[in-house]
Amino acid sequence: MVCRLEFLVEEPSMEAFLRALLPRLLPQDRTFEVHPFQGKADLLARLEQRLRGYAAWLPDDWRLVVVVDRDDDDCHELKRRLEDIAKRAGLSTRTSAAGAQWQLVNRIAIEELEAWYFGNWDAVCAAYPRVSRYVPQRQKYRAPDAIRGGTWEAFENIMQKHGYFRGGLAKIEAARMIGAHIDPARSSSPSFLALYQVLTEACG
Repeated sequence: MVCRLEFLVEEPSMEAFLRALLPRLLPQDRTFEVHPFQGKADLLARLEQRLRGYAAWLPDDWRLVVVVDRDDDDCHELKRRLEDIAKRAGLSTRTSAAGAQWQLVNRIAIEELEAWYFGNWDAVCAAYPRVSRYVPQRQKYRAPDAIRGGTWEAFENIMQKHGYFRGGLAKIEAARMIGAHIDPARSSSPSFLALYQVLTEACG
């Protein structure tokens, strides 16, 4: 049985989101920690050294979860890069273990964390009640993982039209507020559901 999850994420907004989300999703006897880096480049540059440290002592009942934004990268190439880093560090991944016990899983937010908000718009409305509930019915927002032109920019624009974040999107605040309301059963974001699948698999 998995007793602890260690998350490695690229920035504090993802940390805030997970800290608000995970206590509601994980069984009470599971623990977790979230370790943010100073951006995607920092995470990718330091990840192998960090994973080598884990590989030297990782208990059998711990799992590592690496979460990064796709941004403009090719999703498959980014996933391959992350898998290669884990392999060089001496850790078995969910992909490489082929059904056996794995130590690490890589997950990619497509294209950014804000795509997960579009995928569960009820959570946005619960956190920010002035926002229209009909946003997901607009064609360009129906597929949250395929929004073009920058997901966080689109989210900021909508929020400002409804009277929030006049001075610019406060990413950490929004992550904390919306993470407290996200419901996987109502999510239409495939990349978020891929993360949730791992959580249920590891801690179910």
